[in-house]
Formats: sequence, structure tokens, C-alpha cells
Amino acid sequence: MDRTVSEVARLAGVSVRTLRHYDAIGLLPPGYVAPNGYRYYGRAELLRLQRILLLRELDVPLPAIGRILAEQDDEIAALRDHREQLVQERRRLDAVIGSVERTLQGLSGDESVSDEEFFAGLSVKRSELQLDLTERFGPGVGAAFESAVQATEGWDREDYERMADEGRRLLLRMAAARARGVVPDSPEALELTELHYQGVLELWPADATGYYNLGAVLLDNADQRAMIASVDPELPPWLSAAVQAYAVRRLGYQIDKKTVGDSV
Repeated sequence: MDRTVSEVARLAGVSVRTLRHYDAIGLLPPGYVAPNGYRYYGRAELLRLQRILLLRELDVPLPAIGRILAEQDDEIAALRDHREQLVQERRRLDAVIGSVERTLQGLSGDESVSDEEFFAGLSVKRSELQLDLTERFGPGVGAAFESAVQATEGWDREDYERMADEGRRLLLRMAAARARGVVPDSPEALELTELHYQGVLELWPADATGYYNLGAVLLDNADQRAMIASVDPELPPWLSAAVQAYAVRRLGYQIDKKTVGDSV
């Protein structure tokens, strides 16, 4: 049974505009176009749309999806590959969530988490974050992070819990501001972000570039994003934008307009 573009949009949970865009870029042409201009989609197109949406769930860019679909004609094999990718992603997220939950338990005074487990988990997360920073921004940033680790060498569990409590209170204030409609680059948001920046400076002498880059880390690093989202699921992108706005407006960070233009 062939379906109109409106029927397919409703069935798949996407907009008609999205389907027209997929058609325009050659990713999902309709099965045929009637003389009156109506687009109709058959079973083959619906299966292709399912594969597109599965890949979009994995954050695969549209051009890459086109290449993947062009190279793989076997529907069953393709869906099995997609399923395996989703299973692997679920396992990764389960591991991240478990790690964050254990850290939150420890930082909230949960005595079921031993000091040994607490500091072992902290060490693992530090190493993972340092590796992420080095891969993103080069060895200089990784070395700067190491100096922040050394600044907390003498801290005990109570020190970390106090730092976490202060950070959580600030995140709660930011979440309340976001819920009231405060935008990330507004004066109120920048004043809150000033507190965040001062907290960062206690551990790491972040300059304008370093703090701007931190905005991307808060959004893209799975552990960092999960920690912020535990306070408010919609806060990570808000805080990321606020950090970058603060770096530009208060610290004088200069955005490379050519790079921004090339990425659009």
C-alpha cells in the first residue's frame, strides 16, 4: 500500500518538511510522484526511512547515511548492523550511568561506597577526562589538567564532597534560571557563570580559550554531560552555551569566523 508524504510523516513521527528535505538531497526519494504532484511512498521507501532514522539516532550525519545506504543493499544485514551498534551504545551508556551513580552516591555521603572505591572511581574518571581533553585540544591542555589534579593532591573525601555540594548548588541555581527562560548569554546567566568560572580557576588557570573549549567538553563528554543532566536534563546545552558566551563576552575570546563559516 502506497502512502502519501503526510501519512508517512505521521507514521514515522517526523515532519513533512523533513521528508521533503530527504527527497531534495537524494536521501529518500518517493516511490513515485503522481501527475498532481503528490509524493507516494511504498514499502521499500518505508524500510529505507527506518534505516535513516536508526542511523540518525546514532548521530550519523546525513551525507554519511547516504554513503552507508548506497554501499549496503541487504536490508536484513543492515538492520542487524544497526541493532548491534545500538546494543553497543546502550552498554556504553549503562556503564557511564553506573559510574555517575556511584560517584553521586559517594559525593552525597553514601557510606556504602568505600573510600577505596570512591578514589579508584575518581582516578579512572580523571584519566578518561584527561585523555579526552588531550585528544580534543592537544597535549598542552592535557598537561594543564594534570596540574589541576596536583592541586587537589592533599584533598580527602570530605573536601571532594564539599566541592561537589557547592557545584551542585550552583547547577541548581542555573537550572532554575533556565526554567524561568533566562538565556545563556543574558546578564543574569553571565553572573551565574562567573561563579562557575571562579570555581574552575581554583583548580585550573583557564584562559579565555581554555574556558571556551570547556563549554564543548561539558556538552560532548558523556561523563560531564551526565553529571550536569542529573540536576536538570536540559541544563547541559544551556551551561555549555553560557560558558562559551562568558569566554567571549567577559574573557575576550575571539571566535574564528572563518572556521564557523566553514562548519555551517
